[in-house]
Amino acid sequence: MKENNKSLWAGLAVVIATVVTILIVGILALKPQKELITGEADASEYRVSNMVPGHIDTLYVKEGDRVRRGDTLAHIASRQVDAKMLQAEAARSAASAQSRKAQAGARSQQKEMAYQVWQKAKAAEEVYRKSYERVKGLKEKGVVSAQQYDEVEAKYKVAQADCAAAEQQYLMAKEGAQREDIDAAAALVGRAGGAVAEVQSYLDDSYLIAPCDGEVVELFAKVGDLIGTGSPVVSILDMDDSWFFFAVREDRLQDINVGATVQVRIPALGEQTYSGTVRKVQAMASYATWRATKTNGQYDVKSFDVKVVPLEHIEGLKPGMTAILEQ
Repeated sequence: MKENNKSLWAGLAVVIATVVTILIVGILALKPQKELITGEADASEYRVSNMVPGHIDTLYVKEGDRVRRGDTLAHIASRQVDAKMLQAEAARSAASAQSRKAQAGARSQQKEMAYQVWQKAKAAEEVYRKSYERVKGLKEKGVVSAQQYDEVEAKYKVAQADCAAAEQQYLMAKEGAQREDIDAAAALVGRAGGAVAEVQSYLDDSYLIAPCDGEVVELFAKVGDLIGTGSPVVSILDMDDSWFFFAVREDRLQDINVGATVQVRIPALGEQTYSGTVRKVQAMASYATWRATKTNGQYDVKSFDVKVVPLEHIEGLKPGMTAILEQ
């Protein structure tokens, strides 16, 4: 009898233990699990483009290289720009020569020639003056006709005009160029210099320069490729300007405010958490809204774009890595 009781109690204990175990497992299974707020890492990417069309003459970097701000990445060769520089340099040389000529004035030989022309005109005027005075006296005596007098007078006036013109030519040669001519020549020099500076800027832009420290992640062309203006050539990733972005439902936004410090875990880098600052909390578009499926007791829940910037550099972080916002 005692053995039957022991067996009964033993069986009852097994049943009770089994029921308790099932209940515990059921409770744990039915208990809602904490939802993870997952997001993704990202970083600033710069696509370095060319300013002038041409072909890639030299690539100084390859994918995976670390570069510093100001490093030369590539050189774009352009025959058109080289030809424009030759034209601009020639125009500047011609303008400079014209300016020097205007500032220096006439040469000594030109001055001497103008002086001799003036003296010749003076001598001719003197001859015609004497002829005119002699004919004038004869006309008063009635010896010569009025026509002869008029002819001599006309020649004398022409000689006077020629002498005055020759004198002015000599004075101009002696005094040099006018202020207006000098200013005009200087303006030509300035315009030619501006053209040279413009073409030089194109030549400077033919060298692609790294805008930041970072890693070369992609080359969009190779040596010898012909590319147009604005075509990207090199892509640089700046991991010092990285961040995480999360899509968070509004009912999970407790303690997630702009300026708050939060903890982020990156599974690919282990269990360590990293501190970050919330920089942006902004409502996402309507497509990210969680729609209520029941009319009673539920409401639509909007999603918010949360941007978190790490407080320090995270070694090994890459854009696209999954990030978990710890709460």
